[in-house]
Amino acid sequence: MIRLIAFLLLVAVLNQMCKVTDDNHFTTSNTISLDHHPSKLGVCWVGGDSITNHNFEQLKSVHGNWISQTPFAWQPDIFGPELNLNTERAWWGEADRGLIHTAKIAKEEGLKTMLKPHIWIRSANGKWRSDLKMKNEKDWDEWFKNYEIMIMHYAKLAQANDMEALCIGTELHLTTKFHPDRWRAIIKKIRSVYDGELTYAANWYKEYEDITFWDELDYIGIQAYFPLSNSEEPSKEELLKNWEKHKRAMKKVATTYNKKIVFTEIGYKNTADSAIEPWTWPQKMDADKVKHSEITQLNLYEAMFETLYHETWVDGFFIWKWFHTTHRYNEFAEYFKAREARFDSLRRVRNRPDRPRVYFTPQRTKAIHVLRDWYGKNAVE
Repeated sequence: MIRLIAFLLLVAVLNQMCKVTDDNHFTTSNTISLDHHPSKLGVCWVGGDSITNHNFEQLKSVHGNWISQTPFAWQPDIFGPELNLNTERAWWGEADRGLIHTAKIAKEEGLKTMLKPHIWIRSANGKWRSDLKMKNEKDWDEWFKNYEIMIMHYAKLAQANDMEALCIGTELHLTTKFHPDRWRAIIKKIRSVYDGELTYAANWYKEYEDITFWDELDYIGIQAYFPLSNSEEPSKEELLKNWEKHKRAMKKVATTYNKKIVFTEIGYKNTADSAIEPWTWPQKMDADKVKHSEITQLNLYEAMFETLYHETWVDGFFIWKWFHTTHRYNEFAEYFKAREARFDSLRRVRNRPDRPRVYFTPQRTKAIHVLRDWYGKNAVE
């Protein structure tokens, strides 16, 4: 009898440790709960032309409940402190008036908004914003002064327009690693004018582990372009296996700071090699060498959700990226056809090479059905 009781207790413990996801994928994680549903089911909204309520219909049809909006500040290079903010002469959807209108319409449609400013480096020369490195301390003082002016502008805009979350920075690794106290000071000033949720969008490569001021924010933000394979067209089983090391590392940070993680950007292109370097821009790919693969994108989406959705330390996803129609088009396919024609016309006028027909968005591929199924779980259950 004692042996039987001991055996039953052992079975119960093993069952708790080896939970099963909705796709019968076994994992040894003890933080998975099938009752857990992330609160932020979002997309990275592409700011463009003016919109109205019907532009949110497709997003609502896949059960999305958040959008992030991305205005830009412009920096000439990575070594100088100059940072230019132009809140009017920009794409309508990235200018203040567009950000405000989009958030207003989103709220009318039952969606919440994260304002997520980015820095654009004009002359990067192979570098990017994560490599920002001033020449001396005086330049760092000037850079942080300029950055504070920019982010305080958006903090006040978010507060005045009842935007539910503000991302205080995106992929500025060297600044966060070597100047954490300056970031703490910025966070304190933001809190004085903005009472919504705060996060920072850290790059997947080292940055999110290097940051020491997560305790000052409401949750940990990660730009989750983790490499998941060394080969083209990997199987879903390989992707699930390769997610595990990244999941362990993220869980460690979440546990250390007792904060949940939100994936401020995550997504995959419809190409055979999209698991190798998920961050590669479509515009930088050779149109003649691109190998399309919807099944690879599909496998990546399924592996992502099966790995992360039910982890209790995960509280959301923002899919990169989501195109909307404009006020002139009710159907996305109609809008996208016109958009492609416009870009092709510009390419010919400027004598530029063909662009590969490659996209991060799941809106024109089978991956949108995976997105709808997972984002809809909370609605169904």
